[in-house]
Amino acid sequence: MGAWWSGSVTTFLHTPPDQLCAALSHKVVQNRFQGEPQQARAWEAQIALLRDILPTIPGSQDWQVLFEFPIPRLGGRIDTVLVSPGAIYVLEFKIGSSSFDASALSQTEGYALDLLDFHAASRNHPLIPVLVATDAPPRAQTTPLLLPLGVTEVQRVNATGLKTLLTTLAVQTAHTENPLIPAQWEHAPYDPVPSIVEAARQIYATHSVADIHTARADATNLTQTSTCIASILETARTEERKVIVFVSGIPGAGKRLCGLKAAFADGSDGTGATFLTGNPTLVSVLREALTRDTVSRGQKRLLVEQRMESTIQSLTKFRDHYVGRPAECPPEHVMVIDEAQRCWTQAQAVRKSASRHVKLTESEPAHLLDIMGRHDGFAAILCLIGHGQEINDGEGGLACWGEALLSRPAWRVEAAPDVIGTGDLTHLPATLKAGRQRFLHLGVAIRSLREETAPRWVNAVLNGDVETARRLAAQTDLPFRLTRSLNDLRAGLRHRSRLTYRCGLVASSKAKRLRAEGLGCEVPHMDDKAVSQWFLNRWVPDRDIRASDALETCATEFAIQGLELDFVGLCWDGDLIRAPSGDCWQPRRFSGTKWAKVSSAEATLWRLNTYRVLLTRARYETLIWVPQGSADDPTRDPEMLDRIADFLMMCGVPLLEPAAPARPFTLQTDLADLLQD
Repeated sequence: MGAWWSGSVTTFLHTPPDQLCAALSHKVVQNRFQGEPQQARAWEAQIALLRDILPTIPGSQDWQVLFEFPIPRLGGRIDTVLVSPGAIYVLEFKIGSSSFDASALSQTEGYALDLLDFHAASRNHPLIPVLVATDAPPRAQTTPLLLPLGVTEVQRVNATGLKTLLTTLAVQTAHTENPLIPAQWEHAPYDPVPSIVEAARQIYATHSVADIHTARADATNLTQTSTCIASILETARTEERKVIVFVSGIPGAGKRLCGLKAAFADGSDGTGATFLTGNPTLVSVLREALTRDTVSRGQKRLLVEQRMESTIQSLTKFRDHYVGRPAECPPEHVMVIDEAQRCWTQAQAVRKSASRHVKLTESEPAHLLDIMGRHDGFAAILCLIGHGQEINDGEGGLACWGEALLSRPAWRVEAAPDVIGTGDLTHLPATLKAGRQRFLHLGVAIRSLREETAPRWVNAVLNGDVETARRLAAQTDLPFRLTRSLNDLRAGLRHRSRLTYRCGLVASSKAKRLRAEGLGCEVPHMDDKAVSQWFLNRWVPDRDIRASDALETCATEFAIQGLELDFVGLCWDGDLIRAPSGDCWQPRRFSGTKWAKVSSAEATLWRLNTYRVLLTRARYETLIWVPQGSADDPTRDPEMLDRIADFLMMCGVPLLEPAAPARPFTLQTDLADLLQD
């Protein structure tokens, strides 16, 4: 990726303005954008302003100037980037604007935060977002807190104040231990890792995962896995055979991205695909997100909604439709099944459908295999398998799929070696003939952007392995913090989420005593509209109280599984406590007026998996709130809650610290002080 025009300040000043504008206009045509007169006028104004300012800034002759630097993940371009040895300035211009509106602030900060996370040369230097509303009245600024790593608050200036601001910041960053080489900054790797919603939008628009990967060199490349899947499907299509592919991986490793790629692939060959999930939250959120994005590009909403209904479907509705119509064959030849390990066993399927119009007689895997088996020739099922995420009674795991496949030899099986042969619920049986493809397992988490050891730490905590958890915590800056105050939890999330990142509260569906702490309102996970609003609407700048970052409602494991937030506030209740002996986790259920122990091994596993899901929903950081409880309320026993908090701290979770506020100042006073030093 590269800017539409870049060069040193010296080159910029020696290039005629009309030549610069012509070069930028040529890029508009080259990239098939629609050129507009106001865009040309905006470039002219930016260029004139910078030509006036940059010669006056000490040492700026070797800075790099970049116009229209693309940020693919956010679908935009930065107006101007100025790269100095000591800092990167992200400038967004609003020519002729007299105010600093919230959407412009969000846009400017979003660009800087994206560079911090995904642009290799920006991670160890101050990133300073600057919103320039040229005709706004002058205003007092806030001194940026210039850290070795981080994005400052957005600086807001008018055209007149930009010169003073850049001069002040240039003096502040003049002496750095690790100077940038401005001319090399543009060519550093840019590796975006979008959220599942952002990824779905990007894949749907481009049919590619090539730009969706992790910057960590040891991560399995999603492109390799996606290519492996495509090769298997193409071979089966050519040979007119039926194939089932199991894509396994740890939480947050990118399985769903590969599934979306397969589901959104170009269906021009007449063998289209559908993405099936038993998670109604995922159905509603992805459908609505893709609909909003597609409509914003000029298509009619009704037509888009109809298309989304066939592309992303409820597994339950798809299954019942075709089980109830045994002579009907699905139009799609490729079925992608999200969280396929959660499909029902035969006993569960028969029991759950006993009172329904469509009666199930076999396990869900058996019914789905038979439905796709109605095709003559080619048919494919792509099963996305998550480990340790079974959270409901009757979920059969990989063993259930293996049992169904043993009696259906027409299906060729392809899977990673890791999921074959141990004889438990989480593996295919060793007696099943299967091709072994190592690229079908994704073993490195990419959801947690700043720390890849988080899933291993979560496993150690839920296994009660304090020694391993503490060792992992000692090796890194653990992306977890602990607080005993709900107010501090909300304040911490607000401070971290700022303008562009999403935050939200999550809790177990069995957390029944959070109500007494002032948090009892759950997002109704079966309400498509409410769930979509929680994930897609915004508290800032819209002040939409239905949004996740309003921090008024919490999502349970059923609403949040399969999706993610940038920052998560996990509200821990008495449904999973440390036993009085302190040597194991004890799940409980609230019955009537008191807690009752859960002794079933399966129920214990489901509760631990519930907290595994909740602990792995954050892309950046999880703040854990364990209430203080009340000595007057036996359902909120302080000693019991203290044991939870103490155990988490023993496992290496540091306490949440309040953020120090920035000090206000005036540009003129600070600049004078700096120049005297």
